Amino acid sequence: MSAGITISSMSDYAILGCGSVGHAVAEELVEQGKEVLIIDRDEDRVEALRDQDLNARTADIREEGLVETIADNEVVLILASDVEANKQAVENIRENGGDQFVVVRASDPVSEDELTELGADVVINPSEVIADSALHALETGELEYKAQQLSEVIRDTDEKLAIVTHDNPDPDSIASAVALQAIATTLGVEADILYIGDIGHQENRAFVNLLGIELLPYDDATVDDYDTIALVDHAKATEATFDRPVDVFIDHFEPDEEYEAEFVDIRPSVSSTSTILTKYIQEFDLNVSEEVATALLYGIRAETLDFKRDTTPADLTAAAFLYPFANHDTLEQVESPSMSPETLDVLAEAITNREVQGSHLVSNAGFIRDRDALTQAASHLLNLEGITTTAVFGIADDTIYLAARSKDIRMNIGKVLQDAFSDIGEAAGHSTQASVEIPLGIFTGIETTDDNRDTLLSLTEEAVRRKLFDAMGVEGGEGGNGS
Repeated sequence: MSAGITISSMSDYAILGCGSVGHAVAEELVEQGKEVLIIDRDEDRVEALRDQDLNARTADIREEGLVETIADNEVVLILASDVEANKQAVENIRENGGDQFVVVRASDPVSEDELTELGADVVINPSEVIADSALHALETGELEYKAQQLSEVIRDTDEKLAIVTHDNPDPDSIASAVALQAIATTLGVEADILYIGDIGHQENRAFVNLLGIELLPYDDATVDDYDTIALVDHAKATEATFDRPVDVFIDHFEPDEEYEAEFVDIRPSVSSTSTILTKYIQEFDLNVSEEVATALLYGIRAETLDFKRDTTPADLTAAAFLYPFANHDTLEQVESPSMSPETLDVLAEAITNREVQGSHLVSNAGFIRDRDALTQAASHLLNLEGITTTAVFGIADDTIYLAARSKDIRMNIGKVLQDAFSDIGEAAGHSTQASVEIPLGIFTGIETTDDNRDTLLSLTEEAVRRKLFDAMGVEGGEGGNGS
């Protein structure tokens, strides 16, 4: 078949072997206005097809002379239940120079391979088609059932719903919360989005500000005001964080601890929680707003590194659905925020002081004024060739602040930092990003003064680097700066 020609542009089809499958295909093609020639060796069947005004002829599809009969047909569909007859038909076409696009029916994986070797362009195994159709129907039915469950839990809310993101939320967590809030609003339930920690990264702040997303610090909220609690993209949190059980849990990561929530939807088969919430938006048949569509699309893009990391077909179809509704000018502004002089200084310091062990990078940014700049430095350094995990730390207000990022699927950076520093500080995060806060006095045992700042920085740098590399499973102290 010549390049640039597609099946949809073709009009002349030949169907060899017209059982129930061939008959269904023939009717659909005729309905689309295609010219269809049917060949079958059963005279009674051919006569019945003619009674339906279909162009049918009697012949054995294994006959070599049939090649000339179908020479003018652009597409040949060989759909007999007799696989040996199908093989002979394909072989006859190819050995006699036939260049039609050939679609042929197989019976099992072995015959699939054999038909491909004989020159078939597409091989169809009805058993696989039926299985795929059954799985698709199951997925559709399961989503409908889950949507009904979610609706019931939300509708049972008497007062307000609290939607809690993960600590120091990223775009996927925020976008998922925004989508669940939109679903709750549609169901007549008021919902607030709560977060713990900071919205540190400039892109994340731009994301929230440009879309006008209202977020409430968890510490400023009175949890007793909410009779329903939902966690979104929150797999590494525990129910112990709350004074009462969680009602809704939605995530694309398996949690470290099992939840006894009334509604749970965990799908490791997709790469973002935004993808899951997009499916619910579709299932609830919501008129998706520009804000929600833009947030979800950005959540998917951010979590998959713009579709370059662990992207699944579900992520792509969700993004395709959202694309027409999203504000792409806003997305461009979010993805290209201006960098503050402080952030630039921290990044320069982190680049200069970096130490690399294998694919792990640790750097000291020194004394800092804006701790959020550490997050951006860790993200930027993750783009260095051969680097899969970064950790950047600095000192501000008698506290050591550390931000880490990882794209190593074998490592949960949140758990790494939790194990390394939970006994002396506060660690939070999940598999791809995490942060730590450590009181400087606890870490060094020395009170900070203007006279000993440089000494404390030196002691801190050595100890934190060693502790980080040990936690990551590599030996620090002998690496280079990655030049």
